[in-house]
Amino acid sequence: MDKFSLILNSFPTLLKGTWVTLKITFLSLGLGLAIALPLSFGQVYGGKVFKAFVIVYERIFRSIPELVILFLIFYGFPRAGIRFSPFTAVILGLGIRSAAYQSQIFRGAIESISATQMRAARSLGMTKFQGFRYVVLPQAFRIALPPWANEFTIVLKDSSLAYALGVTELLRQGGYIISTSYEPMLIYLTIAAIYFVITFAVNRSLKKLEEFFSVPGFELKESIR
Repeated sequence: MDKFSLILNSFPTLLKGTWVTLKITFLSLGLGLAIALPLSFGQVYGGKVFKAFVIVYERIFRSIPELVILFLIFYGFPRAGIRFSPFTAVILGLGIRSAAYQSQIFRGAIESISATQMRAARSLGMTKFQGFRYVVLPQAFRIALPPWANEFTIVLKDSSLAYALGVTELLRQGGYIISTSYEPMLIYLTIAAIYFVITFAVNRSLKKLEEFFSVPGFELKESIR
């Protein structure tokens, strides 16, 4: 079998793995976002105890290697009688670690919004949470998009660690093909190309989204403020 035919024949299998990789990536990012938003809100508007909790959370999960976190969840929790499937363990591991980084992304975006915005919201009778949800967060979301796109790329690449828990994502599917084709360089190059295409497509889409939500002259005002 020539190399071109091998790539064509391998694509259906690699695409199955790609679908699993995408599910891992987006579910992990979604979990990370769900955790990060309350953390970032608490960092800016919360009390000392909550701020201390967030600092500890971030220091821990930004210091431990991702693979170690996955092993702790998959092999450690059964000691307490809690068992996760390999796929779920990967989502939890990637998600809670991504939350530590996403919270910093949104904290910076929130703090870049003038404090007068929140004061104006409070003067209109909104609670602090309502002011955050309806006034501050929509603006912070737009500012956070570029660094969040970078976080997507990081989580996408980290999703390959699911291989260590036996999840049949893109890299493991490639390993199955290599075991029968004995063409590791060709398969790994194909896998690398798939990762590149996904990263490029998503980053371009997020760039378009950023342009769609952009407010003419806002960036200039923020740089002067």
